[in-house]
Amino acid sequence: MPALQLERMNNSHVIPADCTPGTPGGYNALLGDDQAARDYLLGLTWPMGDPFCPRCGHRKVYTLSGERLRCASCKYTFQPFSGRWINSGALSPSEWLRLINLFVEEQSVHQMKKALNLSYNTVYKALTAIRFAILAHAIDARQLLSPATGLDSYIKGNRLTGGPREMRMDTIPVYGILRRDGMVFVDLVPGFQAETLFHFHMNFHLKLIRTGNLVYTDRYKEYHALMFCGNDSLPYEIIRRYDEPPHIDAIEDDFWQYAQSRIKKFRGISCQRFPLYMKELEFRFNNRDECLNEILAAYLCALVPSAE
Repeated sequence: MPALQLERMNNSHVIPADCTPGTPGGYNALLGDDQAARDYLLGLTWPMGDPFCPRCGHRKVYTLSGERLRCASCKYTFQPFSGRWINSGALSPSEWLRLINLFVEEQSVHQMKKALNLSYNTVYKALTAIRFAILAHAIDARQLLSPATGLDSYIKGNRLTGGPREMRMDTIPVYGILRRDGMVFVDLVPGFQAETLFHFHMNFHLKLIRTGNLVYTDRYKEYHALMFCGNDSLPYEIIRRYDEPPHIDAIEDDFWQYAQSRIKKFRGISCQRFPLYMKELEFRFNNRDECLNEILAAYLCALVPSAE
């Protein structure tokens, strides 16, 4: 497997020539043309060309005033981007595409708000939508968007309008790092919580390493490491010190080196939002040779799955 380039991408807002949708001038031409950007995103929203109801999927819809549509079957009235991740933020189509650029370049929220001339909260909410859209396209999305992680509490109906639940030691989920054929998978470990790893540490000598609120382990069964993001309720003081590094550090795993460098830059990740960031890193690593801009635009135009 080729070594991952750990350097940050160039901060210019120019997309490579081979990373362009089918439009004259490519992706860059969309950034300053809101109508062209809207047409491009609608093409991703309705790839067959005709609109359909986001609630029941029926393809016969009526056009109403103000760009509203109504389903002939269930009578649901909706906007073109209703029920989709891209509807979870007050950005124009061209602003969304510019935000995707900045996200791919790993710009900070402050850099993004300055570049887009938007408020911090607006950018933060839009980035949350991007991260949820990434997670929703993971192979284990149904498992992650569930009470087991608490991420289901962020979704009300088909919108990101909820908030995090309080997490205690017996509710903080544990994730495992799997490697298969050059790919990495950040896997929710069923039935494991933070207290499980503290129990294994104290009674079965499972090695725990703490860096900030991130705690990870030595190799465990098929996993290179188990990990969780804690909070101030955890008894970090019982974690022993070790002279020998855990397995994932000893082998200098390239994903883990990449992930740790990014986790430090995220700053202050909560245990509730931890899987969003880890799934983002999984996505970036596994698609490091792909055009992320096009993939993310398509993800944002996908329907929000029901968390019920």
